[in-house]
Amino acid sequence: MDVLAGLLEGPRARGAFMIRALFDPPWSVRIADEAPVSVMVMVRGTAWIVPEDGGPAQLIRPGDLAIARGPDHYTCADEAGTAPFAEIRPGERCVPLDGAPVARYRDLGLRAWGESPDGSVEMLIGTYQMRGEITGRLLDALPPLLVLPTEVWDCPFTPLLADEISKGEPGQDVVLDRLLDLLLIAALRAWFSRPEAAAPAWYRALGDPVVGRALRMLQDDPAHPWTIADLAAKAGLSRAALARRFTELVGEPPMTYLTNWRLALAADLLRDTDLTIGAIAGRVGYGSAFALSSAFKRVYGVSPQDHRTGAAERAPA
Repeated sequence: MDVLAGLLEGPRARGAFMIRALFDPPWSVRIADEAPVSVMVMVRGTAWIVPEDGGPAQLIRPGDLAIARGPDHYTCADEAGTAPFAEIRPGERCVPLDGAPVARYRDLGLRAWGESPDGSVEMLIGTYQMRGEITGRLLDALPPLLVLPTEVWDCPFTPLLADEISKGEPGQDVVLDRLLDLLLIAALRAWFSRPEAAAPAWYRALGDPVVGRALRMLQDDPAHPWTIADLAAKAGLSRAALARRFTELVGEPPMTYLTNWRLALAADLLRDTDLTIGAIAGRVGYGSAFALSSAFKRVYGVSPQDHRTGAAERAPA
């Protein structure tokens, strides 16, 4: 399993917030929902996305896709200087900001929101509600805001999402969750192929014929009792040569990478399943619940049980 595939095989969108946003200029919305990641596709019209961290404002046009990485706040507007009329807060709660007694933006039907059903501006927006640890290793490598212009972005999932987002058929939320996953994966793959993208070291290392093979072995079978000697033999290098090359390309030694990968898997299993801590320990390569708990607390600062409890409390209703 490569790291991008891990986004689909591990933490998946569950009850993601999906909406068609419809506006007429002038319009402006401040996004302060602190969601881990939002994907925006421009259908018609244009929009400026203005980060609040001092990064440059970026224009998106029809066919362009933008990914905003939380929890940073930003504004979407018809012009970079248009002041927000509303603010989206955690829980997708919309609060008017222009002082009007009636909100300027409102629900417009199934998964539609904004100013007018016939608005000249239409955006498709998908927002992940929770941050998974495996996903986080990849998303942390992204800039707070990235834009894939239509010249380099031709994804078959975009028209499918546009068609499905307004349907109310049984199981539609699950269909939309999976489409959002596919859209995000395709976008990240396209982004990391760009020369301006600073792909993480472990992602680039997947292309190395030796280290990439070692990485995939660790990812595919984290429960195996790996040793440097075992890994080196399968990779076709001496222990010293593999350790040196792996550390140079990935940025950490093989066993350190394996520990972090195992704990990331454990964190997701704690959040997404009802498996006992002992069962999770066995799945990710620890001999006992105690061994997993000791390693988990050392890295995450909390026990597995506290992590599970905290994840449940943060889960969307």
